[in-house]
Amino acid sequence: MPHFVIDCSENIIKLKSPKEIIQKVYDTAESTNLFDKGDIKVRITPFEHYNIGNTKNDFIHIFANIMEGRNVSQKKNLSEKIVTELKVMFPNVPIISINIRDFEKATYCNKSMV
Repeated sequence: MPHFVIDCSENIIKLKSPKEIIQKVYDTAESTNLFDKGDIKVRITPFEHYNIGNTKNDFIHIFANIMEGRNVSQKKNLSEKIVTELKVMFPNVPIISINIRDFEKATYCNKSMV
């Protein structure tokens, strides 16, 4: 169920392969035990065109969309673990960030539910 969408500067996937980056985010999210095994989804979108404070600095930002029900402490731990792992993987990338958004159970729908 959780979706981790990685936006990054195009140079990021030249430093490490998309597969390595995706797997790192997947493994880190799984290590928190907040999600059922096999439910985590991760994808990456590298950007050629972007403006970061009028620079072309490299960046990584993850939009994490998870089902409601986790408390603030759990979500903070998830955020910090992912950023920590990416910081180790990319020590020279100046911007590494994440935000977590909750899906509402009442309004979430997928094809197996209809």
